[in-house]
Amino acid sequence: MSNHALAERHRLAELLAAAGPDAPTLCAGWTTRDLAAHLVIRERRTDAAAGIRIGALAGWTHRVQSAYAERPYEELLKLFRSGPPLLSPFALPGADEAANTVEYFVHAEDVLRAGEDWTPQPVPPGRAEALWRRLPLLARLEAHRRSPVRLELRHPDGRSLTVGPAGSPTVRITGEPGELILFVYGRGDRTTLTVDGPEDAVEALRHALPLP
Repeated sequence: MSNHALAERHRLAELLAAAGPDAPTLCAGWTTRDLAAHLVIRERRTDAAAGIRIGALAGWTHRVQSAYAERPYEELLKLFRSGPPLLSPFALPGADEAANTVEYFVHAEDVLRAGEDWTPQPVPPGRAEALWRRLPLLARLEAHRRSPVRLELRHPDGRSLTVGPAGSPTVRITGEPGELILFVYGRGDRTTLTVDGPEDAVEALRHALPLP
C-alpha cells in the first residue's frame, strides 16, 4: 500500500535540510527553522498542538514552538524524520496518512517555492490522485468561506468540483491537483494554475485568495 505521507515527510525533510535553518518559507514570518519546530511540536507536543487551530491557546503554542526552534536544527530534522512517538495521535494506524499527506505536501512546497526562482517538482500519479481525492473537503473548509465568487476547480483531465456562494459569477481554475491544493491553502500566487472568468469576478477573487 502506498504511504504518501511518509514519502512527503522524507521529501520535506530533504528540502528543509538543503535549505538550511534560516531560509524563507511561504508561511508568513516563518523561516525553515520555525517550520521545522512547528512540525515537531505538532506530533510530539499534543498539549501545545491544539493552539495551531484554537486561537485561545495560540500563545502557549507560540511559546513552546519558540523554545523548540532554539534547539539545534539538525536535532529538529532528526525528530521530524523519525516520525511520531508511540503515544502521539499520529501514531495510530492510518492517522499519519490521513492527516499528513496534504500537510507535508503543502509545507514541502512552502520551502521549495519560497525563493524567486522555483520550479515545481513532478508529483507521482498516485500521489496526485490522493491529493485530488482530498481536494473537495479541503476546498469547502478553506476556500468556500473566503471566496466571494463561485469556484470551479478543474483537473486537466476534465474532472471538476464547484464550491463557493451559489448565484455568484464563476471563476474556473485549472491545474494539477497539487497546484489546486496550494490555491485553496492561499498559495495560489506561487502556482502554475490558469484562471478564467469575468474580469471583475477574477479581480474580486484575487483580493480574497492569491492567484498566479
